[in-house]
Parts: sequence; C-alpha cells; structure tokens
Amino acid sequence: MADVGKSSLGMDANLAAALAYAFGWLSGLIIFAVEKENKFVKFHAMQSLIFFGGLTVVSILLAITVIGPLFLGILGLAVWVICLIKALSGEMFKLPGIGDMAEKIINK
Repeated sequence: MADVGKSSLGMDANLAAALAYAFGWLSGLIIFAVEKENKFVKFHAMQSLIFFGGLTVVSILLAITVIGPLFLGILGLAVWVICLIKALSGEMFKLPGIGDMAEKIINK
C-alpha cells in the first residue's frame, strides 16, 4: 500500500479516496467539495463524479431498453470495484479519458 499522506478530512488519503467511490457520483461530489489539500483524494473524487455522473445520465437515457441499463450496471460495478481497490492501495489509477479530465480539473 502506497503512502499518499493524510487528507484534510482527518483520515488516511487512500481511505478518503476510496470513500469518494463508495456511493458513486454523490460521494465523489461530497469528498471533492470538502477536501481542501490532498490532490490524490481530489483526483479520485473528481474521477468518481465524472464517471458515475455520466453513467447515471446514460442509464437514464437508455432506461427505455432493458439491455442498456443492465450492461451499464455491470460495467459500473466492475469499474467501482477496481477503483475502490486502486484507491485503497494508494494508486493514482486513471480511467481512460476520464482520468485525464479529472486531473485537468484538479490542477486548475
């Protein structure tokens, strides 16, 4: 497990980053709003917000089909588990495309 320091939330940064994925875009939004210092935590929070927010929007748009939400649910679960594990291990894991977007946002 990599040492990524402490979060301004008073917990280990890897735990705070993992919590950003716990409830999808909602936990990502909350953690991003309250974390003030640790870029590792802010990155994972923004990545969660972008990915799961987009997944929610696409799921709503595809709600008229059965296959769309089912596929997106399986995809979302797989990405959720991977991101939780990577964040807990202290890894700066980037989802393709989304990770770069999250990094640009937190570095502004």
